[in-house]
Amino acid sequence: MKQALQLKVAQQLTLTPQLQQSIKLLQLSTLDLQAEVERFLLDNPLLERPDEHGGDMGAGEGPTEAPAPDGATDSASHDDAGGEHERDTLGAELTDWGSGKGGARDGDEDSPDPLFNVPCPVTLRQHLLAQLGELSLPERDRAIVTLLIEELDEDGYLTAGLNELAANLPAELEVDEDELAVGLALLRQFDPAGVGASNLPESLALQLARLDPSTPGHALAQAIVRDHLVLLGNRDFSKLKKLLGTDDDTLRAAQALIGRLNPHPAAGFGEGETHYVIPDVIVRKRKGRWLAELNPHAVPRLNINPMYARTVTESRHNAGELSGQLQEAKWLIKNIQQRFDTILKVSEAIVEQQHAFFEQGEVAMRPLILRDIADQLGLHESTVSRVTTQKYLLSPRGLFELKYFFGSALDTDGGGECSATAIKARIRQMIDTEDAERPLSDSTIADQLAKLGIQVARRTVAKYREAMQIPPVNQRKKL
Repeated sequence: MKQALQLKVAQQLTLTPQLQQSIKLLQLSTLDLQAEVERFLLDNPLLERPDEHGGDMGAGEGPTEAPAPDGATDSASHDDAGGEHERDTLGAELTDWGSGKGGARDGDEDSPDPLFNVPCPVTLRQHLLAQLGELSLPERDRAIVTLLIEELDEDGYLTAGLNELAANLPAELEVDEDELAVGLALLRQFDPAGVGASNLPESLALQLARLDPSTPGHALAQAIVRDHLVLLGNRDFSKLKKLLGTDDDTLRAAQALIGRLNPHPAAGFGEGETHYVIPDVIVRKRKGRWLAELNPHAVPRLNINPMYARTVTESRHNAGELSGQLQEAKWLIKNIQQRFDTILKVSEAIVEQQHAFFEQGEVAMRPLILRDIADQLGLHESTVSRVTTQKYLLSPRGLFELKYFFGSALDTDGGGECSATAIKARIRQMIDTEDAERPLSDSTIADQLAKLGIQVARRTVAKYREAMQIPPVNQRKKL
């Protein structure tokens, strides 16, 4: 094969480092952005926070600060003093520990760290071991109970059989099932009630055993938990009354008693991870209009260090690595400002499209898709998708992810459209006001929606109901 050189002209899309950084910052959540900014502050000596030098950078030192994007205060800056007081109050509510307000004074090492006052969640294991430590037991018995505590699952159940546990222990320990059974009986006396059970009926029975036998419906509740828990779960009250020979009032009391029991004994003990959300946008009603403003506490404020900037400016050829870090700092400040500019523009467009939601709630939500906002603002649809992911809006109606305001549309008899969110809200309203003895089926709900001019299939109603975690009709039935 003969080798040869050929010239070929072709177009290729290349993302510059600045554009790559802009896209990355745009898709980060506020908490992730703060972590990214902290990383840049550690790696780049030219970046600093405004308060490190009193915020006075002097003239001619290049970009000095990443101010809040244009429009952040909107027309609110021209409002009366009442509006200023409202902003100050909200700012105080959203102030974090690191902002200086409400925290330790700068340089005051004797001031206590507020984070030390945050309670540490106690796990179920720690709670049970603490109770075990209060008992005077032989060392062998204490070790057996500790073993059983370690074998509990996340719900507080002991799913492994005692024979299985005994078989898995080293033979030289000579631990048999009888010793494990004694230790398990002791464990089941610990708080919370029901811990150490092997299944749900056994856990509920342990909880009932600690209640006063004279409690209304107690005996019947024990019988149901022992033999007929499936029938109760299926709301088959007719068969329950026939099998147990009881009346409506007694069965109703037993059902209420069982409903007060805890199917997850480990619930309430801190083993889960807490997720925090910082709103990027705040929506308020001013002079009859709903306006979106950036949350000032979500916008990082950065400066270029004046000393290093002067060094790079005066000795540009000898600045070395500082020259590249200066450019990186400029890019970061510009991209952060562009990020919040875009978030604010998209939020303002959403508030304009969904102003009825802020007035009337979910039932007034309009159909809206990403392309609608993209076309309105002249942005790419993928940009709107990045902006609305993990970005949150705080309003008098609650805290919502920006993606919440988008939803598909269903046609109405009048030729209009209704959003899926509005339909879900109407379904929830119908179920909340239904007769508990005769709950609405999915077909009945579909028929009632049709009377309102909204044509929805029964399977669509079922899909929306399941998405809202509402049980089916047979499980909502009550005596």
